[in-house]
Amino acid sequence: MNSRKSAIRFLFLLPVLLTSLLACAAPETTPAPAGGVTDQLGRTIRLDRVPERIVSLAPTSTEILFALGLGDKVAGVTDYCDYPPEAKTKPSVGGYSNPSLEKLVAFAPDLVLVDDIHIKTVLPQLESRGITALGIDAESLEQMLEAISLVGSMTGKSKEAASLVQGLQSRIKSVTGKTAGLPVEQRPTVFYPVWPDPLMAGGAGTLHDELVTQAGGRNVAGSLSGYASISLESVLQANPQVMVASVGHGTGEDAPFQFINNEARLSGTEARKNNRVYQIDGNLTSRGGPRLVDGLEAMARLLHPELFD
Repeated sequence: MNSRKSAIRFLFLLPVLLTSLLACAAPETTPAPAGGVTDQLGRTIRLDRVPERIVSLAPTSTEILFALGLGDKVAGVTDYCDYPPEAKTKPSVGGYSNPSLEKLVAFAPDLVLVDDIHIKTVLPQLESRGITALGIDAESLEQMLEAISLVGSMTGKSKEAASLVQGLQSRIKSVTGKTAGLPVEQRPTVFYPVWPDPLMAGGAGTLHDELVTQAGGRNVAGSLSGYASISLESVLQANPQVMVASVGHGTGEDAPFQFINNEARLSGTEARKNNRVYQIDGNLTSRGGPRLVDGLEAMARLLHPELFD
């Protein structure tokens, strides 16, 4: 401590000095919102003080924590939490959908960040152990910004969250300011499969649909709800002008791209005939964290190079 020499010289003042030091350290123990907050799973969460040991059970949440400067408070992550690089140095609790509860409990967290995949299994076990869990479920750009604010409010980083959100909003507007007013005929139809067999794509309420739409495209799977099966016949009927597939994200990461690039029955689509078959980094388009805006910018460049190159 800066006051160590004074403490040695004036031992009789030690209690006073300690009291003063604790008062100066107040920002580290600032109480969480008195009335609690409602998380993105609709649950009311309360904490007595800002958490010091946080476990993240999803890559999205991990990226948010590090973006807010909370890396030193991250006590554990999952095997899939690979960004930023520092996240890979943190102890792992195992898989994303099936983390080890024993390992998690051993980390003695005062806050665990979960998402909707944990509602039926992991969350009840955390609640039964009295471990506070904050639900993050961002499936749109707006919800991503809300998630950042939510995490910030629960971790004593509200100012940092507000600054981060402001910067991301500015970048989003830089894209949508050019695409929002595009007439339908200037919005290319886009096929963005998530898996080839069975053929699936993201419909309404998914990050893929959000990014395609905000980047100035028309999602051929937009009439579907969530990530759902889609028939090849309906794709051919839509005759997509652009086809995009994620790479670098999950098992069989290049299978969707190989499908749109090599499937013979897609050879007659406008996208294939005009060489508008693209790859995009799935880590930017499938995680509802700050890098989702990178995904939006990348998608906009693919769909409208004339506006963004």
